[in-house]
Order: sequence, then structure tokens, then C-alpha cells
Amino acid sequence: MGLEQKDLSRMLETAEVAARLAGQRAMEESSYIKVSVKGPDQLVTQADTICQQIIIDRIKETYPDDGFIGEEGPKGKMFKQPPKGSKKVWWVIDPIDGTTNFAKGMLLFTVSIAAMYEGEPVVGVIYDPATDSMFTAIKGDEARLNNRRISASDDGFDNFSSIGTDSFFDNGVPKWVISLMEKARSRTLGSSCLQLAYLAKGSLVGVVFVRPKIWDVAAGVLIAESAGAIVSDWKGNKLFPLDLDKYQAGEFMTVGGNKKVYSEMLNLLK
Repeated sequence: MGLEQKDLSRMLETAEVAARLAGQRAMEESSYIKVSVKGPDQLVTQADTICQQIIIDRIKETYPDDGFIGEEGPKGKMFKQPPKGSKKVWWVIDPIDGTTNFAKGMLLFTVSIAAMYEGEPVVGVIYDPATDSMFTAIKGDEARLNNRRISASDDGFDNFSSIGTDSFFDNGVPKWVISLMEKARSRTLGSSCLQLAYLAKGSLVGVVFVRPKIWDVAAGVLIAESAGAIVSDWKGNKLFPLDLDKYQAGEFMTVGGNKKVYSEMLNLLK
């Protein structure tokens, strides 16, 4: 038995409440941030683990048998708890996407929650607590910002369009970044989730990410695609469905764009 629309609506309500609770707590924690190094180019704060637990606890109140994948697990690894229920729903969580921003006192970060079923996102929430912006979508329905419909733009590349990219590369700035910067204004927000949300809203015409994990893209892909954008890997293949039982923090080379620029962006990456 699959999930019906009423099931998805109820899951969305749960995710919205959990995201808002975590976002409010993150804003409180921002006044006294404690930072540690998780990896060569990754920071973690006390707020990351606190907010992730807030989300998990809230979701478990309604869905105690569902599974969880979260960015913050033991010893710098991801958190993974398989589902016990027959419907095999996984909740994919990034409690603070934009931790480096957050750690440096820049309130440019988001809380991201996706519910995944049969390997695909079916509910997506991205919450920006600093602006109280709640981006949402459920599979088969439109994308929304604070309950108002949003859609990807139909703008092409010009002097006033913007694309979102990563900000840190191992071997210098790649040529494709320079090529994109010659076509549109480059924006690096430090939060993949927020850039996907802005693609859905029409603020960005496209996005490119080099190595996001599933918690960076699951909710955002659903929201962006529900808004009419196209999102894939760099070869043009869909990111989902994905076998979450086997997922071990693999990375997704991701490109997304509105229908006018997506193909051109994809060609630049090949």
C-alpha cells in the first residue's frame, strides 16, 4: 500500500513544525556558538546536533517506525537509523545547511527535511529562520513559499540573471565556473538547500554543486522540480530513485536550471 495525498499532507505538516522548531533553536544558539572541525573543509557547531535531535524527536512523535538519515552522526559521520515500519519511509535531515556561515555569525543558513519513499523525495521542506521563509512541496503538487505558489523563472542568461555555485574547490576554480560567470552573475550563498529553494522561486536561473550529500539536495530537488525546474547529475541523469538502505554518504554532482538554461548549463559541464 502506497502513500496517499492525505498521508503526504500530514507528513508535510510534521516536517514544517520540526523545521520551525529547529530553526528557532538555531537562532537562539547563534548567540553563543561553539565550533569544532569535522573534516578538512567542514565545521560543526553544538547547534547542528541539538537541532537534528529536535527534528528527529518531533518526527518520531508522529512516525515512530520511520527511518532517518542525518548529517550529524557519531565521530563526524552521518546518522542512519533504518525504518521499522512496513512503508519504509526515510526522513533525510540537514539540521543546519550553511554551517560555516552559521559558525562565523552569518545568519544565512537553512533547515532541510525531506521524507523519502521508494527511493524518491515525496515531501520537502527548506526553512530559512532568519527570514522566516518556509519553502515546501509534496510529490505531485506545486511548490510553495509560506503557502504561496512559486515557480522557476523563464529567464535566460543575461546581465541580470544569477546562478548559484559552490564556493570551495580542491584544485582551483574550474573552467566551467568561469564560463558560467561570463553568462550570468555568480552567487555563492553557502547553502545548497537555499540555492535550490531560490531556483524554485525564480531568483536563480540555475545552480551547480560539486559534492553535495543527500541531505543537501533531497528536499531542494523536490521543491525545485515541483516549481518547474530541471535537476539532474552532470550527465543528465535523474538523482532519484536511490537505494537508501545502501546509501553511505555518497556525493551527488548536481546541476539544476529553469527550462530555458538547463540544457546549456549541462553542456558546459560535459
